Amino acid sequence: MLMIRRFHFLRAWLLLLLTVLPAAHASLIPESDLWEFWAAHDAQSSLRVDHSAWQGLLDTYLQEGATGVNLFDYAAVTAADRARLQGYLDALAATDPRALRRNEQFAYWVNLYNALTVAVVLDHYPVKSIRRIKGGLLRLGPWNEPLFNLQGQSLTLNDIEHRILRPLFKDPRIHYAVNCASMGCPDLAAQAYTAEALEEQLDEAARSFINHPRGVQPDGKRLRLSSIYDWYGADFGADREGLLNHLSQYAEPDLAAALDGFNGRIRYDYDWRLNEPR
Repeated sequence: MLMIRRFHFLRAWLLLLLTVLPAAHASLIPESDLWEFWAAHDAQSSLRVDHSAWQGLLDTYLQEGATGVNLFDYAAVTAADRARLQGYLDALAATDPRALRRNEQFAYWVNLYNALTVAVVLDHYPVKSIRRIKGGLLRLGPWNEPLFNLQGQSLTLNDIEHRILRPLFKDPRIHYAVNCASMGCPDLAAQAYTAEALEEQLDEAARSFINHPRGVQPDGKRLRLSSIYDWYGADFGADREGLLNHLSQYAEPDLAAALDGFNGRIRYDYDWRLNEPR
């Protein structure tokens, strides 16, 4: 009898967790709130940041999986390449992004975010999901952990995304560029972001995600969308119509036709498994 009671208690607890975790994550999404310290830029700057070390790591360890998702082979990263990654981060730490022009800044912050994410996963590997890193009982990930020191400031991943990138650039394509090391996330781009190619790279990132089933998938009278469109809805449009217009802007013809005039139910989901080969 005691075992049966324990079984029912555990089942109820697991069901509660399954209900609470998505809502808990959504409630922890920070608002876009500019950190004024990082607001400056130099429109006349000719400085260029060297992202070749990051590109070399992407060339070596990033691969397209069978489902069309870019996968990073964390298990294969050598000690020498971990040092190479740290050297790249050290070089970024020695650069003051406020001395850069805007597009160079954008590339700097996105590449920094993605490289830091890979670094923190490697520091805790093997791990099944980035949400199992740090955090307490609910294991909601490392996003609020201080990971990087720059110009006397301690930065978290959330600082970079929500206090710098989102409020400074006000571009929904940010969400297709930063990668959270998860299968449901927009791809970790195969090419390091650069100021010169930024617009093309951001458009390609948006098209790639929106036209993949993990981003947008019509299902009869329903529409399945990635949870990023729920978590950051205001970034993509003021309302449902604005969101659908955003999606249609990058959709291939068949998907655009399915989105045209859509008035059914929208369901959101997300796959938090680590973006590694299986």
